[in-house]
Amino acid sequence: MSIVTESSATGVPSYSETLPRVPESVAKARRLVSSSLRVWHLEGAEDTARLVVSELVTNTVAHTRLDCVRVTISRVDEHLVRVAVTDRSQNMPEGREAGLDDESGRGLALVDALSTDWGVDPLRWGKRVWADVKCGA
Repeated sequence: MSIVTESSATGVPSYSETLPRVPESVAKARRLVSSSLRVWHLEGAEDTARLVVSELVTNTVAHTRLDCVRVTISRVDEHLVRVAVTDRSQNMPEGREAGLDDESGRGLALVDALSTDWGVDPLRWGKRVWADVKCGA
């Protein structure tokens, strides 16, 4: 798979990578986020953004059935980055309340707690789940 540097139609800088839908891709997504934030000198948001992308990719690996996912990190402005995971499933993520002994089920609650905003963009052929992470001041 390859990392692509691109600008959106609005000129927002971003990095993206298409990854196989396997558990090992979570680590690759974290590396993409770290590398991007270092290029933009936003290392202060690295831990939060890495955790958010980990949860989003983990959900995609667990709950979709097609071969690959697209991870994108965009610099929305000098104090905000958007982490997004796009897949070809039209099944929308659903939060649930995890019990004390449950080993899973806290991902979306964690994304909600760590991000300033998050959501799902339905696409004709799938969906994009995104979360905005504040960087610095």
